[in-house]
Parts: sequence; structure tokens; C-alpha cells
Amino acid sequence: REAADVDKVEAPPADPSSVIVFGAGGHGKTLIELIREVGQLELVGVVDDRLARGSDVLGVRVLGNRDDLGSIRRDGIGLAANAIGGITNMASRVEVSQALAARGFVLPALIHPTAFVEASASIGEGAQILAHSYVGSDAVVGKGVIVNTGAVVSHDCVLEDHVNLSPGCLLAGGITVGEATLLGMGVTTYLGIDIGANVRAGNGAIITAPVPDG
Repeated sequence: REAADVDKVEAPPADPSSVIVFGAGGHGKTLIELIREVGQLELVGVVDDRLARGSDVLGVRVLGNRDDLGSIRRDGIGLAANAIGGITNMASRVEVSQALAARGFVLPALIHPTAFVEASASIGEGAQILAHSYVGSDAVVGKGVIVNTGAVVSHDCVLEDHVNLSPGCLLAGGITVGEATLLGMGVTTYLGIDIGANVRAGNGAIITAPVPDG
């Protein structure tokens, strides 16, 4: 085999409609409700590093922890939703997405029925567009992004991978937000500003000028 293929692991066949949720905290409960509301996927269980196997979360059984992901995937479950919000540490959300992908799970984009996404917008794998949020014309929402409840992503915005927009965050047109940045509840911006990677903006901040990485 070629060197590039040495570390590849071929995933077993999977049911494309069966999904697990990784994380049983507040965001996990939100995703459980979202998946039920959409009604197109079969939610088969929750994976959580803190809860005992067999525990119950909103009527969904805990299947185990991250050490069990390989066996769950081999059982034919093909989809996973990352419910680690990363509020205290955005790297934890990125790490979970990578762990799920490494074990062969596909992370589907999840869009709540009450959200509105313009036809020209681009939504990446594993993005989560929650209730009453809006994604505008020609906006780009990257992999693993959270657009939380009531958030607005105006026209021509670019959200790089694993950005987390908290509830009520309002982005004006043409904003670029770098990878793994967290914008708190009620954050607002001026037009056309570049916000760097790994930025944290507290609740209610008004961003009027470019923000560098970190």
C-alpha cells in the first residue's frame, strides 16, 4: 500500500439513519429534542464520559463513554452529533469531533425546523443550527459550528470550523469569525469585521473593530 493509506481504517457498513449524541449536558439535551423534532433520524443512544451505562437522559439510554465508540460504530451506528459545547474549553469540542470522525462516524448537519437558512448559504458537516436562528445569503457556516438559539448570521458572513455563537448573538453582514472562537450571549458586531481564531467574547460585548487571534 501507499504510505498515505497505511493508517486508514475501513469502517464497517452503517445504518445512515441511526445517530448517537456525544454528551449529556445541556447542549446534549437540546440536540436530543432537536433530533426528535426533525424526525428524520433514529436516536439510538447517548455517549457520555460522566454517566453510567444504562442511565437515562430524556428517555434516551446512555450506551457508554468514549472508550465504547469503536464498538458502537461496529454495531452499525453510522451518525453522531457532538454535544460538547466547549464553553469552558473550545478545544474539547474539537477533540470530540476528531474522535468521532476517527472511529468512522459521520457528523450530519442538524437544522431545527424553526431556523431559517437561505438557499445560497453553505452549511458544513456537523454544524448545528438551533431554534429561531437565521443564516443569511451567501453565508458560509463551517464544520462543527453552533449557531445557537435566536442567533443571526447575516449575509456574506464566514464562520470557520467549530465556531460557537451563543444564544442571541447578532453578526452583521460580511463578518469573518476564525476557527474555535466563542461569542457569548447577545454579542453584536459592526459590518465587515474580521474576528480571529480562538477568541472569546463575553456576553453582551459590542465588537466594533477587528479582533486578532487568541
